[in-house]
Amino acid sequence: MSKKVLIISTSLRNNSNSEILAKEFAKGAEQAGHEVEFVTLKDKEIKFCKGCLACQKTGSCVIKDDAIAITEKIKNSDVIVWATPVYYYEMSGQMKTLIDRANSLFTADYKFKEVYLITTAADDAKTAAEPVINGLRGWIACFDGVKFCACVSGGNVTNAAEINNQPQLLEQAFETGKNI
Repeated sequence: MSKKVLIISTSLRNNSNSEILAKEFAKGAEQAGHEVEFVTLKDKEIKFCKGCLACQKTGSCVIKDDAIAITEKIKNSDVIVWATPVYYYEMSGQMKTLIDRANSLFTADYKFKEVYLITTAADDAKTAAEPVINGLRGWIACFDGVKFCACVSGGNVTNAAEINNQPQLLEQAFETGKNI
């Protein structure tokens, strides 16, 4: 059964390692017959949540910027894939800001049931992505019937496009996308 997959790349760097892995995931999902939409936060205006909770009543944020359209895409997708560089053992600020701005989904009739994560870090320890996973699990816990499915995590990458030197990780991202 074909799924609607939304991949959100939160890195602002050109040729970012997390975005390269996300594109491999996308290739695998497309090859498996899924409809894939790729959104990058580059050149997007996403302001901080004000905590006013108006979105809980109206279903939409009062701040008019690019987060509204992205949140609508999240709401209408079956699968959400977050891709982020690991900064100081946590998700990127852009990712956290967008998650906060997606607060309107809490009371919405959302479609997504599966969430995946792609991370890259300078640290090559397998534990480098754990705080990011925990943060994402906190968001997922707010939605009934939504599950965290998998994380593709690459380490020992600092410079742009270094992930291309790890073909086994590119293959893992592709296969994970193919098998959603």
